[in-house]
Amino acid sequence: MAQRTAIGLTGDDLTVADVWAVAVDRDAAALTDAARDKMRVARELVERAAHGTSEHTYGVNTGFGRFVSRSIPEELTEELQLRLLRSHACGVGDPYDDEIIRSAMLLRANTLAKGTSGARIETVELLLECLNRGVVPVVPSRGSVGASGDLAPLAHLALPLVGEGEAFVDGERMPGLEALARVGLAPIRLEAKEGLSLINGTQFMASFAALGLVRARRLAAAADLACAQSLEALQGSRTSFLPQIHALRPLRGQGDSAANVFRLLDGSSIIEAHRWCDKVQDAYSLRCAPQVHGASRDLLDYVDYTVSVELNAATDNPLVLVDDDMLVSNGNFHGQPLAFALDALAMAVSEFASISERRVERLVNPNLSDGLPAFLTTDGGLNSGFMIPQYVAASLVSENKVLCHPASVDSIPTSAGQEDHVSMGNAAGLKAWQVLANCERALAIELLAGAQAVEFHAPLEPGAGVRATRAGVRVLSPRLQDDRSLSPDIEAAATAIRDGSLLAGVEAEVGELR
Repeated sequence: MAQRTAIGLTGDDLTVADVWAVAVDRDAAALTDAARDKMRVARELVERAAHGTSEHTYGVNTGFGRFVSRSIPEELTEELQLRLLRSHACGVGDPYDDEIIRSAMLLRANTLAKGTSGARIETVELLLECLNRGVVPVVPSRGSVGASGDLAPLAHLALPLVGEGEAFVDGERMPGLEALARVGLAPIRLEAKEGLSLINGTQFMASFAALGLVRARRLAAAADLACAQSLEALQGSRTSFLPQIHALRPLRGQGDSAANVFRLLDGSSIIEAHRWCDKVQDAYSLRCAPQVHGASRDLLDYVDYTVSVELNAATDNPLVLVDDDMLVSNGNFHGQPLAFALDALAMAVSEFASISERRVERLVNPNLSDGLPAFLTTDGGLNSGFMIPQYVAASLVSENKVLCHPASVDSIPTSAGQEDHVSMGNAAGLKAWQVLANCERALAIELLAGAQAVEFHAPLEPGAGVRATRAGVRVLSPRLQDDRSLSPDIEAAATAIRDGSLLAGVEAEVGELR
């Protein structure tokens, strides 16, 4: 198979889609000539600061944090950078997921490509070669407070470049030097400011936000698919999704969600059969789905804005201002924008699961389901059907309520009070990552239950979009006759939500959804 063209890094135009392509789909990335030109000029300025002046420049000829007032002799400037990595690589806990680490490698390379950090071209090229050849540094997930960026995680990320630390190659964990040798690479010796340039930034927080946003957008679409299928199964009304209703409250997310569900129901003989029934109004989990799903969609737009800026932001300290011929201390590394965005992302997607679980309850509860058999099984008592999957959905939703408590409102001063306000953005990212997984599984349960339920209306058929949704579910999970463990089915459906394949299958039948 022909290798795809590498994504060119300029420091200015990386997208969320690019991040997913490299981190998850394993596309390659490389510096552009324009990036090399910018980096070369910035490096010259750093060299002058390191070797041509006695002026104090943070992180070049001074200590770090509270040690900023300590001067470092010129002959120790390289040793300073190596010791910086070693001292800061003290994270704890399980490693981040591979895709988070790969994303952080890409984002760190992209911000260095911007030409405002002063790192050498060969240092960034080694980082990208590690990424492209499958060297994944071992990076403990706990230890960042999200101000001065993700210092501890990024230090672990950088250690293999100098032949230290640990890394995975083809799933095997080994010392950093061995990992480089395994893929035909050699370690580099850091020069002035390069250690600082490698660890001062928001790249782990930004990785959670970028990859999480892709997953969240797919969850938004899956929520509409699941809602439409459940509405068919519960013989709900299509009129709540009429476009003229949502034009009277023109919030973009609400209108998009309503339009999706309305379209998915098109051509339904189930809805047509009960058009003139005596039910006046559907429950809120059906009738108000566009308002709830839409509010989450609008919140994700805010996340999108923040992360799209952050992907191409300069978050180092000090920054190299080439046009002004100076290195300047600053606070662009502070993670507060991302901490807020990650907490918002968690809240947004948690609501998809929260309202979904209420629809599952209506599907399995014979007092609410308008004629469906209890727990969607025809041999209740001997079989429990979908009784316990609803428990699982309730468990996931309840866990999300705890995880959605914001991390971004917390702060603990560090570095002897020098760093006296921090963002806790890494904690926000870790929580959001778990909320995403919980929501994918909760919506998977609704999709399985809805597919089971809608089939009780045969020979009546649902709308084209719901038929496509049910068909996609049935590829992953056969109809439940006698009880069996549904854990593999739930995980398979959750994976299809996460990787976009379920949505792609539906869109192949009905066209692109909003």
